[in-house]
Amino acid sequence: MEAIDLKYPFTSRWLVQNSPANRVPSHGTTLFASSYAIDFVPLDDAGRPAPLSVGSLFSPEPPERFPGFGRPILAPAHGTVVAIRNDDADHAAYRGLPSIGYALTQRGRAAAGWESLGGNYVFIERSGGGVVVLCHLQHESLLVQRGQPVRTGQVIARCGNSGNSTEPHLHVQVIDSADIKHAQAVPLTFGGSLPRTNEIVTVEP
Repeated sequence: MEAIDLKYPFTSRWLVQNSPANRVPSHGTTLFASSYAIDFVPLDDAGRPAPLSVGSLFSPEPPERFPGFGRPILAPAHGTVVAIRNDDADHAAYRGLPSIGYALTQRGRAAAGWESLGGNYVFIERSGGGVVVLCHLQHESLLVQRGQPVRTGQVIARCGNSGNSTEPHLHVQVIDSADIKHAQAVPLTFGGSLPRTNEIVTVEP
């Protein structure tokens, strides 16, 4: 299957996680057509998602502590918004020991369905085919509505920590239809290539 090429949906520095350049399925599952999904974690000027403290190792943290929380998310392609969610609250971030407890509850979130996993999201049906899915967006940050046309680079939302997320980040995947329960996964690239896990991507404004 031919990959769909996108623009990066952000500017500044982001850490790549769960890249399909390293393995497929990238997230260890084919659930909800996520075989080629990729995650991006926003970084500060020091290359960190947030300063790490002793408290971080033992207690959940407010998402506002992470400098990427609320960072603008851009449309990665021309198209039309075909599905949105904007009402899921951002929850605490989990690093260190709290992340273990959170991981143990993931099966329950998966069983609850797509809405529980994706949090706040935008689906963009590309003009050239395929549907781009952007997830874990900030509560009530969406700037688009269903049926609205968007252009590449347009600000559509902000980075959040909704859904199945241990810290503020952006999840991106491409599917062949807007019916996430029955869609097929589609490979994706950014500017003709695909970054690998733990690579830092820097996009100038």
